[in-house]
Amino acid sequence: MSFLDNLENNLKSLESQPEGKDGDRLRRARESAKANAQAAAPWADELKKGPFTAELLKQAARIGFSMRTKVHVAWLGTTLRLEARERRLELRPTAGGIVAAYLENGAETRVEPLDLTSDPAKLVQQWLETPQG
Repeated sequence: MSFLDNLENNLKSLESQPEGKDGDRLRRARESAKANAQAAAPWADELKKGPFTAELLKQAARIGFSMRTKVHVAWLGTTLRLEARERRLELRPTAGGIVAAYLENGAETRVEPLDLTSDPAKLVQQWLETPQG
């Protein structure tokens, strides 16, 4: 039997073997991530298309301008990220609603639930105008 025939037989036997513990764990992790994404989908849709986000972006630009700070906006999948200097505000859809994560210098300082009926200007002020530690 030649080397290539032997290699081909080995590959076929590996492909026909059951996945084992690691494969099963990876499959469960993928299924869990998919279930979480499906549960968060309505919140992600509301975040992308709702009036709260439009007003939030308008207020972030207004308040940032008054502070002479450029506010950068980015969508990372379903997460909305606002960034000004070394501060970030991430709005993350979850199965239970949307959470606001505050980050400074790359470290998460706090996470709190977000009410989409609240005033976006207050959220931006709370994010930008809090004293730095």
